[in-house]
Amino acid sequence: MEPLFYALAQIPTLGWIPLLMVLFGIDNGLKLAVIVKTTVVPMTINTQQAVASVPQTLSEASRVMNFSRWQRLRWLVIPASLPGWFTGLRLALSQAWVSLIVVELLASSEGIGYLMVWGRQLFQLDIVFVTIAVVGLSGMLMEWAANRACSRLVFWPQPAAGRLAWKPQASWRALPLPIVLLALWQLASQWGWIDSGLFSSPLAVAARFVQGILSGELSAVMLASLGRAVVGGALGIAGGLLCGLLLALRPRAGQIFTPTLNVLRHIALFAWLPLLTAWVGNDNGGKIVFIALASFFPMFFSTLQAVLQRNPQLDEVARVLRLGEFARLRRVILPGAAPGIFAGLRLALIYAWLGNIGAEYFMSSGVGIGSLMINAQQLLDMPTILCGMVLVGITGAALDKAGRLLEMRATRWRQQEQL
Repeated sequence: MEPLFYALAQIPTLGWIPLLMVLFGIDNGLKLAVIVKTTVVPMTINTQQAVASVPQTLSEASRVMNFSRWQRLRWLVIPASLPGWFTGLRLALSQAWVSLIVVELLASSEGIGYLMVWGRQLFQLDIVFVTIAVVGLSGMLMEWAANRACSRLVFWPQPAAGRLAWKPQASWRALPLPIVLLALWQLASQWGWIDSGLFSSPLAVAARFVQGILSGELSAVMLASLGRAVVGGALGIAGGLLCGLLLALRPRAGQIFTPTLNVLRHIALFAWLPLLTAWVGNDNGGKIVFIALASFFPMFFSTLQAVLQRNPQLDEVARVLRLGEFARLRRVILPGAAPGIFAGLRLALIYAWLGNIGAEYFMSSGVGIGSLMINAQQLLDMPTILCGMVLVGITGAALDKAGRLLEMRATRWRQQEQL
């Protein structure tokens, strides 16, 4: 089950929305389904990793003390895994709030997202500003509540940050389950056990994929989406890197601008869409600006924290060697902050791709995989929707893998130093 779960988790919530809209409509059932999906994945992954990371010495101690399974769970496993569980809770709350805003912006007749769309359509930007402030304040309150609960309930020392989080490895034993499920899905579709209009068979999806590749339709939309994500992501990553370095190396500027940027970070990303469409428009330029905004914040805050938390001994070495400002930046600061910077780069790549999908949902003019999926949803074209989901998931997984490889190369010297 584990590899199958991780494979499905690679498809972001935005990729599921067209399918969930077909299955649940646009009422509260859609919102509930989206919230459940966005909370289950981070909670499950972080809880599993936290339990798997429980020190082996605790298990040995529980055996020496003859703890029962319930006592071991209550007194050792749960307290030791609470930090990871709260990490999952914070991620789940953040993603659920953002996803709820997305659904209400895209397909809803009530809620704060719908109010934002209504204000944008009437060009009453004062309403849009107020709703954005409410969204940001709500996000800050949820994060504060989660941090407060964590500080009160977690007494176990948290493990030091080190290597990358463990990821499950694929094995041949994991293949039978998805193969059996696909076979049952195909048979159920052929024998009429499920509505083929809602759940197209795997062969129909594969045929649609081959047709899209041969006709060039899927290739064209993917190239357009990737090109847009690359341009917007490059702008956002470059801006986040430069601003992070500037505010970290100029303390007075950091004291002035960092609190404001931290407040803006708590505003759900897609809450900016009504304003951006009013200011920039729905064309390609508006999408690129939104993608740049999506990738800016993770890159900025990762760079800022990485530079501020660098080893102070490195600065002493730079003063002893009388390095100039540029040489100090090149030879001391950037190498020392490289692990955090590359971690931010990995997140920024993912956010750029998600921002591109979201931009194509809401600014459906033009070519792109998101526009293709949302148009297919309106036509109940399930094979196209499922093809789009697979392509979105594969692309996101490839970007995540590329970011992890870069991060591993950047932290290799540190891991060897720890060994």
